Amino acid sequence: MSKLVVISDPYPRTLNLIFNKEKFRLFKKKFQIISAPLKNKRAFYEKNISKATFILGQPDLPSTLLQKAKKLKAIFNVESNFMDNMDYNYCFNNGIHVLATSPVFGKVVAELALGLTLSLARNIHGAHYDFKFAKEKYGGESNLNSFLITNKHFGMIGFGDLARALLPLIQPFSNKIFAYDPWIPDQVIKDSKVIPCSLNTLLKKCDIIYVLATVTSKNVDLINKKNLSTLKKGSCFILMSRAALINFDDFIARLKRGDIYAAIDVFPKEPVNKKDPIRKLNNVLFSAHRAGALDVAFKEMGNIVYQDMCLIMNHLPPRLCKRAERETVKHLRSKPVEIN
Repeated sequence: MSKLVVISDPYPRTLNLIFNKEKFRLFKKKFQIISAPLKNKRAFYEKNISKATFILGQPDLPSTLLQKAKKLKAIFNVESNFMDNMDYNYCFNNGIHVLATSPVFGKVVAELALGLTLSLARNIHGAHYDFKFAKEKYGGESNLNSFLITNKHFGMIGFGDLARALLPLIQPFSNKIFAYDPWIPDQVIKDSKVIPCSLNTLLKKCDIIYVLATVTSKNVDLINKKNLSTLKKGSCFILMSRAALINFDDFIARLKRGDIYAAIDVFPKEPVNKKDPIRKLNNVLFSAHRAGALDVAFKEMGNIVYQDMCLIMNHLPPRLCKRAERETVKHLRSKPVEIN
């Protein structure tokens, strides 16, 4: 019996990045892998898409190409953000699953978010820097602006995979947790023992705020000068996903007032310019888009892709990767990943 064909086109990922050795061995044993070139992709797909049962990657796929893909069962986006580069309606109407490996990032992003929170609260990073340069302060003098996160009001902007992974990490500290997500019913949020609320209420009320949302056509610059002005004095603003939700000029202006703290893992343009004035802000804890970039997360991509392929081969629905949804995928606006 001939093997089913997988077109491998994972750039900027690689197969060695997303598969451990054992899973890669099983993958190659079960499937015939045809690798797409980095250039002249249109010609490659014109020639090969008719053979494929699966595509591992996120190539441009207009309907003119998809119409040739009579055997295609699923497209696995291992960049992990659905992009506006394929005819999703054709896929939905013709039984082609469009899937993303984004669930692998939940735990790794959540753990870093908690670490950043604790460092902001207790100035772990600042105390370390002071000690390195023989400027350390001992005892209470080093804790003049420190605070407990226990019993604080926590807020989550976005209540998807990232928020749900973070939730069990912060629940031991407080039961006063709020969430804003217009795509999630209030009842779903309440069932998680979280309080649904408006964005304005969350920004005004919460001491520790996480941005954990994807970018859509409707939420670019959602957080701006007007609502940033309502943040509580001493509050912590932790930006994990995505930078486009925030008007960064307004954000920097608010931070320059010096009465709030921030931790930032994602930026509007990466790498950040070496002379960017944001680097001079002392009330900001910086992280260079590190949250999800852990090898264990990348290797889990290969694991869930392989398992979902096996399910689909057995005429069962995929269970581990995130499905593109007809009603929302057309609104997603994430930028492609350029650095693993």
